[in-house]
Amino acid sequence: MKKLLIIIASLCCFGVLAMAQESVDADAKYATEMIKKGAKVPSLVMNDPSGVSHNLKSYRGKWVVLDFWASWCPDCRQDMPAMKQLYEQYASDKIAFIGVSFDTEREKLVGYVADNDIPWLQLCDYQKKKDSTVGKAFQVKWIPSMYLIDPKGRVVIGTVMIEKLAAELSKIK
Repeated sequence: MKKLLIIIASLCCFGVLAMAQESVDADAKYATEMIKKGAKVPSLVMNDPSGVSHNLKSYRGKWVVLDFWASWCPDCRQDMPAMKQLYEQYASDKIAFIGVSFDTEREKLVGYVADNDIPWLQLCDYQKKKDSTVGKAFQVKWIPSMYLIDPKGRVVIGTVMIEKLAAELSKIK
């Protein structure tokens, strides 16, 4: 009986370590092709759900959090409360938050945003991630994917880990 308990405890420890390793290595697994630090961001011109066009270049001079996500994505929905906390903590006249949704139906995007009180700008071309020109330009292979862009339009970090985004935001004075 004692040996069985030791075996079970060991298996549990290995399972926890494997899960911890998975989260630690999420960028190594899912963000390997994202735009690298220091690179200039590609052009981004998209409409919000109301049909109003927005150009990322108009945010030059500000820090920008660019969050690629979708309302149907379990990982995105899991991260949304943390993203809301980051917005509440950091959004200002010098830090803008922009969501880029891969939803294909306007009603689902608008409904999710309203139901979850998401206050920051949402953009969407209503294309699947694999078909989205913007997704391809920003090399998004996994969602959620997040970029922090500096006031000059250069990538500070591209990550799939909201904890890393939070750490970079905390460095902004």
